[in-house]
Amino acid sequence: MELCGSFLYLIIGIFIVGYLGIIFEFYIKVNKTAVGIALATLCWLVYFLGCSNTLESSVSALGGHLGDVSQIIFFLLGAMTLVELIDAHKGFNTVILWIQTQNKRKLIILISLISFFLSAVLDNLTTTILMISILRKLIPSSKERILPGCMIVIAANAGGAWTPIGDVTTTMLWIDNRISSLAVMKAIFLPSLLSMLIPLGLYLFTLKGNYQKPEIDYSKEEREPGSRLVFVLGLLALMAVPVVKSLTGLPPFMGMLMALAVLWIVTDILHHKHEDRQHLRIPFILTKIDVASILFFLGILLAINALESVGILNQLALILNETVKNSTAIAVVIGVISAIIDNVPLVAATMGMYDRIAFPTDSSFWLLTAFTAGTGGSMLSIGSAAGVALMGIEKIDFITYFKKASFPAALGYVGGILLYIALY
Repeated sequence: MELCGSFLYLIIGIFIVGYLGIIFEFYIKVNKTAVGIALATLCWLVYFLGCSNTLESSVSALGGHLGDVSQIIFFLLGAMTLVELIDAHKGFNTVILWIQTQNKRKLIILISLISFFLSAVLDNLTTTILMISILRKLIPSSKERILPGCMIVIAANAGGAWTPIGDVTTTMLWIDNRISSLAVMKAIFLPSLLSMLIPLGLYLFTLKGNYQKPEIDYSKEEREPGSRLVFVLGLLALMAVPVVKSLTGLPPFMGMLMALAVLWIVTDILHHKHEDRQHLRIPFILTKIDVASILFFLGILLAINALESVGILNQLALILNETVKNSTAIAVVIGVISAIIDNVPLVAATMGMYDRIAFPTDSSFWLLTAFTAGTGGSMLSIGSAAGVALMGIEKIDFITYFKKASFPAALGYVGGILLYIALY
């Protein structure tokens, strides 16, 4: 696909302006979802007007990308619904009692470790949604939740990088036989752990005292009917998603929808006879879902896909290959760029550039790329699905995340890379 010069510069300009609009949302007073949707539609409008392909080819290109983005959207919709359903049944009270503490240092250590290891079993997006929901119960003040929320994103991204099912880019490399399960877990675990521990250590120096005690005493709060069943079944359903994908090859969003269907049927059977339990059924739960966050995902991902379709990301990968000769340095740069642009098309372009002859399965390059692409996105809020979820659910803007999390995340990123180089 080719765009003439003026259209190519136009689409780049639109993306930059839109990206700045998202960054400075707090200052321009325009919601980032509105900017994201406008960005996507304008980028694709330029694509259609300046594309040298036929109209049918352009529609096909948009449809192909929409199919990929829709998988993420439906996955997110299913995960958010299940989390809200468990929350409505007071199911998280059990977990809250396990980790409930007002001590700031103890709490951030607990949520960081849980996010890190849970993300390896689920994935970074589901883990972030789940942990933020629990965090909202433990810390009443939204301002005091900012720093722990940022740490959840960093820990979830780090935890997702060292298993084949924890992050979408690691899964891509695994499915394409660039890495094997045992090799990536063995090589990336310690660097990933260090990339989480360094920011955690920095935060521990700044945190002192106790959080305000929640207004609700969760040890005495009355549970909803079926609370324990929905909690256990919901967690098992979430954990079954990567297992189903691994065993059958079914895309993760289908596993998530399957999990949603199971919980929908179970809760309907439990509550359909009781008029006073309508708030515990899925139709009511769906009214509580933050649709604006989902539309923000849709907008930003489609905008990035437009850049991919005009070949900008492939050109970026080629420039990297020509200017940065060292494969280790290329992997490091890929991680840095993934903080700005979605890591999925970047890794896809990298896989297209380097075949298994130049870099065989489980080569140091692919293993390091799995780490950098998975953890590099933590440096900016828009660099990972987990960060975007935090922005949407907690209403944290780009600048706030940058001030609180970018430097600690960058130090963790560099520390993990140095440890990987020292070990391998």
